[in-house]
Parts: sequence; C-alpha cells; structure tokens
Amino acid sequence: MTIEILMPALSPTMEEGTLAKWLVKEGDKVSSGDLIAEIETDKATMEFEAVDEGVIGKILVAEGTEGVKVNAPIAVLLEEGESASDIGSASAGAPAAAKADAPAEKAAPAGGSAEAGSASAPAKPAPAAPASASGERIFASPLARRIAADKGLDLAAIKGTGPHGRIVKADVEAAQAAPKPAAASAPAASAAPAAAAAPKGPSTEQILKLYEGRDYEEVKLDGMRRTIATRLGEAWSTIPHFYLRRDIMLDPLLKFRGDLNKQLDGRGVKLSVNDFVIKACALALQQVEDANAVWAGDRILKMGPSDVAVAVAIDGGLITPVLKDADTKSLSALSSEMKDLAARARDRKLAPHEYQGGSFAISNLGMFGIDNFDAVINPPHGAILAVGAGVKKPVVGKDGELTVATVMSVTLSVDHRVIDGALGAQLLAAIKDNLESPMVMLA
Repeated sequence: MTIEILMPALSPTMEEGTLAKWLVKEGDKVSSGDLIAEIETDKATMEFEAVDEGVIGKILVAEGTEGVKVNAPIAVLLEEGESASDIGSASAGAPAAAKADAPAEKAAPAGGSAEAGSASAPAKPAPAAPASASGERIFASPLARRIAADKGLDLAAIKGTGPHGRIVKADVEAAQAAPKPAAASAPAASAAPAAAAAPKGPSTEQILKLYEGRDYEEVKLDGMRRTIATRLGEAWSTIPHFYLRRDIMLDPLLKFRGDLNKQLDGRGVKLSVNDFVIKACALALQQVEDANAVWAGDRILKMGPSDVAVAVAIDGGLITPVLKDADTKSLSALSSEMKDLAARARDRKLAPHEYQGGSFAISNLGMFGIDNFDAVINPPHGAILAVGAGVKKPVVGKDGELTVATVMSVTLSVDHRVIDGALGAQLLAAIKDNLESPMVMLA
C-alpha cells in the first residue's frame, strides 16, 4: 500500500513549518535514512530523513510552501510493485499548497512519515494526536494511532522506534500481545487553576483604522516573531516576576581576562566578559542549589547540572542556545562552544536539543551600550540575568576614599513560584562574588 510522508514534528512545540527545499523529485528511489527535504521551523532549518524505502510517487506540497501543518501529507511513497496509478485519492487529504511567495506564518515542527491506508479502500481517520498523563504530546503515526485505538492499547505505554522516538505500526503490533496497563489513578491534587486570561488590547481592525491616512509599511509576522510574541506574552502575563539588582566591580576581572588572553594568544581563543558571566552563573547555580530549578506546571524540578541558556540576536528575532554542564567546562571551552552555537544560530542551523531546556538564562545588552535593563523570563526557567555595560563610575573605596572603577549593573529577573526573595538574593550574591574574584572560578 502507498505510504504518506507527513510533515514532521522537529520539536515538541512545533505546529507547522515551511517546506524549504525538496532534496528528491518524483520517481526517485529512497531508503530509510536518506535525506529527502529541508524543513524550516521558527528557529532553525533542519534536514528530514525518510523512514521507509520506496519511490517518491507524488510530491503534494511545493518547495517553499509556508504554514504546512504538522502531520499533513507532503508526499506519497510507493512501495515495491506499486505505480503512480495506485496513488488514487491518497493525496485527497493534503492541504492545497500555498504559493511559495504567499505571506504566511512559519512555526515550529512535529511528526515524521506515516503509513497510509490503501487508495482503493480509504481507512477511517486516525484519532487525534494523544497526550500522556503529564500532558506531554505523544508522537505516533496515524496508522499506529488507529491500530492502538482499535486494539484498546495505551500509546503512553509503548516505546517508539521511529525518528525521535515516534511510535510506528511495528511498535503497536509488537505491543498487542502485552496486557493492557491499569488505568492511571486520579492525581492526588488537582492542578493549579489556570491563570486568568490576560486582557485583550485593541483589535487589528481598530488599530488599522486609527492610522488611516498615515504612511506606514505592514510587516507580516514570520514564525519566529510570532513565537516570540506568543511565548513572551504568556511569560509576562503568567509568571510572577520580581527583580534583584547589583553593581559588580569589574576591574579585577578585566585585568585577569587580559592576562589570560595574552597567555592564550595563538591558540585561537579570546575570552570575552560574557564567557566569565556564563561561568560565574553556572558555578552560582551549584553553590545555591535550590535556585537551580524550573517551574513544571504543578511542581518544581530541581536540576543537577548547570545548563545555562544565552540569548543570541539573529535576523528577525533571538534564540537561546543552551550550554550544558557549563559548571564543569573551562572558560576556553565555554568560549569556543558559545561562538560555535552563536554562529550556527545566526544561520538557523541549530538542532532543537541545542536551544531547548536549561534552567537559567543570560541576556547581555552591555555590548550595545545599555547600562541596565530588565529581562523577561523564558519559561520554564526559574530566572534570567540581564547584563549591562561596564561603565567607569566614581565609587567609594574600602578605605573611604573616592575613586573611579568599572562598574557593571546586572538585574536578576526571578520567577517567584520557583525562587523566593532571599534565595534569589543568595544566587545573585554568588554570581557577584564569582565575577569579582575571577581566579576562584578556575579552582
């Protein structure tokens, strides 16, 4: 029977994406693992591999089409012995491909290829994509969902062997002989009530009317800008932010950095102040363990490693690649890794696992001359550090004498659900101590 190749889910939050480029054409033979397309999400452009082998019988979505929903058919694969005449109505369910130059939103990814029913005897529609008891989406092909529903099998109890752990037909068939798991007991406590809906502002029509007769250019939202607007709008309206501010004396760090860079000259490594900030925050999360945490809806997750996200400005928005186990890495290793992640982020070549996760983030606008600012927390992180520029200012020295020092202002935005005031103060104090005594960070 023919096999529908579906728009894949390349990240847990992807709902739609752009079919940037086909790497195959109709009539090409493909095997499992062959690259067949490039899919653009809101954050990156990723290569998509074939799951099954066969011949590309028909391409349903044109190259360059935006706004293709996850799990929508994008092509039909013919198995051995089949021809194009066997496709029949296999593409009937495929959405009409938008023109490549039509304004539409790009977004984030979800699915893979999935087995389809015979063209001559269309099967009943697959059940909607299921979710686990924790609310996490379960990725399964339409045929796998259909078989599981017919057999009364719980997809949450089946381990997927497809791409990114996706459940396919073979996984469901292998699980048919296993006994059905007992129904999950009701949760001990109901989840916290949903946050009150944020008040809506004026409608698009009202705003357009307000500016009738004025000259303006309308900029369509792409997937990245729409995602930023949605996520940070939700973050601002649902996360109880509070702010802690400290001034950091930067002169010892600047001298230490200069000495280290002289020693590293010729090795292709040049340490930045931001590298020290990353290291200081990673160590502080280990020193104040209770602050290394994330909000998980109805619970707090206390993290073991220091996985630190760093905001990177890219064309049209920003992205936060994550430096995993940052507390265990040397300054030079962090510097090299950060440069690599930032370069690939600007080319939209990061994989989802490189910009998802983490418990803490850093946003540094000091390089743009900003003295201080407040950053919005990127959920589910517990906090984010806003870093300003190092500026020479008059300060009172330890001996009471007036002197001049390089001062860097930082603001810690904290999720009060995760971190209380005193704990946040301890975390920020640890960050300040690490930056003002940089040699300790090498111990």
